[in-house]
Amino acid sequence: MAVPPITNTQDIWRAQLPRPAIDGHKYHRGFAAVIGAPELTGATRLAATACSRIGCGLVSVVAEQRGDIYRMTLPPDIMVQADLPEKANVLLGGSGGIPTGQSTAMLTASGLDARVFDAGALPTHKERGKLDSTCILTPHTGEFERAFGPITRPDHAAAQQLAQASGATVVLKSAQTVIASADGRLAINTHTSPYLAKAGTGDVLAGLIAGLAAQGMPHFEACCAAVWIHGEAGKRIGPGLVAGDISKRLPDILKDLL
Repeated sequence: MAVPPITNTQDIWRAQLPRPAIDGHKYHRGFAAVIGAPELTGATRLAATACSRIGCGLVSVVAEQRGDIYRMTLPPDIMVQADLPEKANVLLGGSGGIPTGQSTAMLTASGLDARVFDAGALPTHKERGKLDSTCILTPHTGEFERAFGPITRPDHAAAQQLAQASGATVVLKSAQTVIASADGRLAINTHTSPYLAKAGTGDVLAGLIAGLAAQGMPHFEACCAAVWIHGEAGKRIGPGLVAGDISKRLPDILKDLL
């Protein structure tokens, strides 16, 4: 059933932002694995860095290829491994591309709290039936149309239809990003900046979503929070923004929110 969209505000998600327990340890804050792109390694690095900065307790890049490149260029708190870590509870793939066969492997992965499909990992229309409530899709409008067909209705209606048909949470990125849940909830984000129209910012957003989901935040609220925080960073940085600037602003934004 279609539900009218609401505006993405802090009221939707602020109370559910993860707050570390005084007696907690890093595994209490989630373990996210990011599949390493074989060529566009910078996109993977942006996503993994954002995932760590938003509070995820452990982040590992899974690199069957180019492992040495990742070890030399990632922040020192991010691990590099050849295989999916056994204790990982969230998997992000597609930022910068994905090794052959890994997208299909993501569709059949089990035992995870969330699987975030970005850019190159997005399933095809034929694979939509393999999605479920653990899945989060983060296409921009062009990627959405390539994977799922032309958008012949308003963006929010297309996102809502895909979410309800697949069971996944859908983040359809555009000037006003849409967040759609399988239960019919629908939010439109107007808290943004035109300076975010820059290469790599979508990879950062995917990392923010994965990092919040890894910490146990419900998927719809995690996506709404990540999109809003991403927009807030864009507003604070403004002219001259490059994607790598966003993660550097996260500590101050989180301090204000928490």
